[in-house]
Amino acid sequence: MKILLDTCEFLWLLSGDAKLSTTVSAAIRDPNNQVFLSAVSFWEISVKYSLGKLPLPQPPGQFIPSQRENHLIAPLALDETAVAQLGALPALHRDPFDRMLICQAQAHGLAMASSDPLIRQYHRHVSLPGRTRGDSGGFTGTKGRLMRCSLSSA
Repeated sequence: MKILLDTCEFLWLLSGDAKLSTTVSAAIRDPNNQVFLSAVSFWEISVKYSLGKLPLPQPPGQFIPSQRENHLIAPLALDETAVAQLGALPALHRDPFDRMLICQAQAHGLAMASSDPLIRQYHRHVSLPGRTRGDSGGFTGTKGRLMRCSLSSA
């Protein structure tokens, strides 16, 4: 399976935060899965860091690539294919970073790991194949308890 991590899930992974569901954590560790972090998340982290809203042990330009590599997470560039999806995306979510992540997942056929209930509204647009009942584990397109994402908790 190919999985796109929401920004919060990536930060929770790095910090060992219990908010990262066991389902997402297991999926990240599963060698059969390809896990991606978008350049959009890198951008979001960099913005929050520069505004003083997200403390990191190093500047994002050093920290994010090294942590991504440590966790065997591949980079995902923002491309025209994903951006072209934006015009057809329903206006269910106002956050531009999250909207672009949704577009990337849709354009590239990726399951999106996110605990954001607003992202979950796009379950018809981005979903995790094979998961239709029980605990969502943070993946979109499934039923279950979801927690609100907050970058300040990282």
